Amino acid sequence: MGDSCRFCDGNLVKAGKQKDGTQRYRCKYCEKYQQLEYKSPALSVDTECLVNIYLEGCGIRSLSRIFGISPGTVLNKIKMAAKSIQNPLKFKPLSSYEMDEMYTFIGNKSDETWISYAIERESKQVVDFVVGSRSKVNLNQIVQKVLSMDPKRVYTDRLNIYPGIIPKALHRPTRFMTNTIERLNLTLRTHLKRLSRRTICFSKSKELLEASLRLYFWSRGIMSLRCL
Repeated sequence: MGDSCRFCDGNLVKAGKQKDGTQRYRCKYCEKYQQLEYKSPALSVDTECLVNIYLEGCGIRSLSRIFGISPGTVLNKIKMAAKSIQNPLKFKPLSSYEMDEMYTFIGNKSDETWISYAIERESKQVVDFVVGSRSKVNLNQIVQKVLSMDPKRVYTDRLNIYPGIIPKALHRPTRFMTNTIERLNLTLRTHLKRLSRRTICFSKSKELLEASLRLYFWSRGIMSLRCL
C-alpha cells in the first residue's frame, strides 16, 4: 500500500500507535485510521498445541484467552483438525471387544444424547462411535463395525437392545467384563470439559461434540506435543 490510504488513495500521516506498538496512520482526505500491514494473531497459533491443551480439559473460552484469538477461531481450528483424523480400522482377528453408552446432552438437558462406542480390549483402541439416541439403529452401526473385525467375544452391559443385534455365540452381557470401557467413560469426562458433570460447560452442537470425540479417540497417539 505504501503511504497511500487503502480506502481513497489519499496521503497518510502518523497518528500514534496501537497497544502492541504497531504504527497507526490517518488519511488526510477521508480521515480514516489504518495500519500499513495487518496480521491476524490466529496465524501464529500452533493448532496441534491448541488441540492438545483442549484435550486436557481446557474450555473454548479459556483457549481463546490463552492464545489471544476469538472463540470462533478456536472452534474452527478444532473442527479443521478433526476432519484430518482417520478412523483406524485395523485390529487383530479373534480379539475381544467391549461396548457401552455414555449419557450427555446438546444445547439443554431435554435434548438427551448418548455416545455409543466400542473398544478393542487389548489395545483399548476405539473402533467407532455414534452420537445420538440410544436406539437399535445407532447401536447396530457400532455392532456391525465390530462384527466385521471377526471378534472372539463382545462384552456389553445388560441393555435389552444388544441381544437382538449381537450373535448369541459372541455376546457376553455381563457387568464386570466392561470395566475397561467404563473406566474410559470416566477419563472422557475428566479430559473433555463439555462432558464433565455438574458444570456450566456443555456441547451446543452435535458437530463439535463429534469433532471433539474424533480428536480424543484417534489423534492422541498421532499428534506430537510441540507445545511442551
